[in-house]
Amino acid sequence: MKEIERYLAEEIATDYGDGIVNRREALRRLALLGLEVGAASALLAACSSTSGPATTSSAGPHASAAPSAAASASSAPSASASAPQVADLPPSTPTTAITFAGAEARKLQGAWATADAPHGAILVIHENKGLTPHIMNVAGRLAAAGFAALAIDLLSEEGGTASLGDPANATAALGKVQPDRFVADMRSGLDELAKRAPGKKLGAMGFCFGGGMTWRLVGAKDDRLRAAIPFYGPFPEGADFKGTKAAVMAMYAALDKRVNGTKDTAESKLKEAGATYEINVFDGADHAFFNDTGPRYNADAARNAWPKVLDWFGKYLA
Repeated sequence: MKEIERYLAEEIATDYGDGIVNRREALRRLALLGLEVGAASALLAACSSTSGPATTSSAGPHASAAPSAAASASSAPSASASAPQVADLPPSTPTTAITFAGAEARKLQGAWATADAPHGAILVIHENKGLTPHIMNVAGRLAAAGFAALAIDLLSEEGGTASLGDPANATAALGKVQPDRFVADMRSGLDELAKRAPGKKLGAMGFCFGGGMTWRLVGAKDDRLRAAIPFYGPFPEGADFKGTKAAVMAMYAALDKRVNGTKDTAESKLKEAGATYEINVFDGADHAFFNDTGPRYNADAARNAWPKVLDWFGKYLA
């Protein structure tokens, strides 16, 4: 199984272990990824919902101080958990659906929002369900805060996220794509940002699967990328940052043991490259804590994370 497929399969197994989906639904989603019943059953059997110890923040030698962001602990969601109702989210500017040119004559899709005289331009990279209204809203939040933002659909070649219907189909489709195509599409997203916000410095941020893609984009060492924020993103095997110009702020959740297993490697590679970086670990929060439409949403952690995002981009894209 390829690295990305393995990560997506583990996401499904973790959702099962935490009671977010039942066994039948987990097996269905794993089958869409290509796992046979025996392998899928073994993966589910190996999964547990244990939580890791709380961790603190750390920073690299070239980074500004990084105080830890405390968040109140939340219990694991049950199988009947529904998306939380959130009333105090940051303001968000409406996004506009756009298409733009990609590599090898691909036509890419995305959601665009901007501010008057933006401070910088940011590529937003979605979770494992594709380009959802939540990710579009994040792009709109960046625009409301004074940035230009493009939320890219990395399933554009498959017809776009919306064309796939069931979110499980989107997850399965992402697992079939070679990482090089994702990197090429993200670099095309930077091209489009540069056209729409000429003269502005470029950044990127992503969540979950998109956090892993953000790491890959940093590893591509595109000179235009000056700031990056991967949220609970798995560190790609063999990634190297030597030569990158991006200042990286990595966001982790203390209870997210699976993704946190790659945190030390990520920090080691950033140090080795002499990169500017900061690492924040949010106490009491779990994977996907920033997604206010999901069952693991942690309002305190999300509220603490957002000013850090704006400060980081404000500093390195100014």
